[in-house]
Amino acid sequence: MRNKIALTAAAGLMASTALAPMAMAQGKELTVASWGGSYQEAQSKALFEPYEANTGNTVKQETYGGMSDVRLQVSSGQVTLDVVVSGSGSAARAGAEGLLEPLDYDVIDVSNFPEEFYSEYCVGGDVFSVVPAFSTAKFGEDGPRGWADFWDTEKFPGTRAYRGTVSGALEPAMMALGVAPEDVYAELSSEEGIERALDKIRELKPNIAVFWTSGAQQAQLMKDGEVDMSSGWNGRFDNAAADGAEVSYFFDQGLLDYDCFAIPKGAPNKDLAMEFLAEISKPEYQDDLPKFITYGPTNSAAYETGEITDEVAASLPSAPENMAKQLPISLEWYAEWEQIAAEMYQEMLTE
Repeated sequence: MRNKIALTAAAGLMASTALAPMAMAQGKELTVASWGGSYQEAQSKALFEPYEANTGNTVKQETYGGMSDVRLQVSSGQVTLDVVVSGSGSAARAGAEGLLEPLDYDVIDVSNFPEEFYSEYCVGGDVFSVVPAFSTAKFGEDGPRGWADFWDTEKFPGTRAYRGTVSGALEPAMMALGVAPEDVYAELSSEEGIERALDKIRELKPNIAVFWTSGAQQAQLMKDGEVDMSSGWNGRFDNAAADGAEVSYFFDQGLLDYDCFAIPKGAPNKDLAMEFLAEISKPEYQDDLPKFITYGPTNSAAYETGEITDEVAASLPSAPENMAKQLPISLEWYAEWEQIAAEMYQEMLTE
């Protein structure tokens, strides 16, 4: 089982970025939209507040509803957001739609980023895993290892919660069908393949009590004991466990993904946004994020600063031994198939 990480003191920790303040405070403001909850709180402590301290600029934080909000702002010509947090797949699709500015990697240094963790339109901020979490109150420490177990209602009876949108929802169903991880996206690259995954979710649907739509919701469902298992993001479950929830998970067959930062097309402070991304992508920022939520850095150099202990590193999705157990998300698949798959998924939900 993954090594557990003690986060009980995390709320009281302050980011310890050892960066020298810039010579002259700029006094500028940019607007950054994220998803709220423990995730945005972790970003604020590890990234946004240290950025303000080190630059003299101000980060106006907002929460938003994802790329649908960006699409509305861009289409109306009234863009108010300078930077948005996005799932990598959604950013790939939004970039293909022309909703995002291409990033300037002459400004943003990604020389220590694995190539999987940045793209033309978004730069990775953290690595997370979609995992099958389970109630230790019901199953002890011997819960599901992989998605076939998550679907096995005889071996693991009880209620489930599952993703209410398509991102990260079809791949587990394919693996539950017995498809090898390396073949999942090839199998999903047709409407027939997508329908096959949807049929597998339909099979589980009588046991799905809630289709969750946010990280805060998936964690709260497990904390309150409303469901016995839930798909979801590893760091949310770790924070829930640190707050008293009886929940655990394994990385086996996890879906390795990353959250990224993107700049909406027509952002009012595009140049400042690019400089902001360059600053918070430095290892001295990224090495603080695991103090507040167990997501791994995308900048590999963050493991070399001494801030991330070996014990913590072993519990992060981007640690080599954990990455080897998981399926990396395919941005190419999301850019090509997400819109079609999302429509089919919503039809399945409303049946």
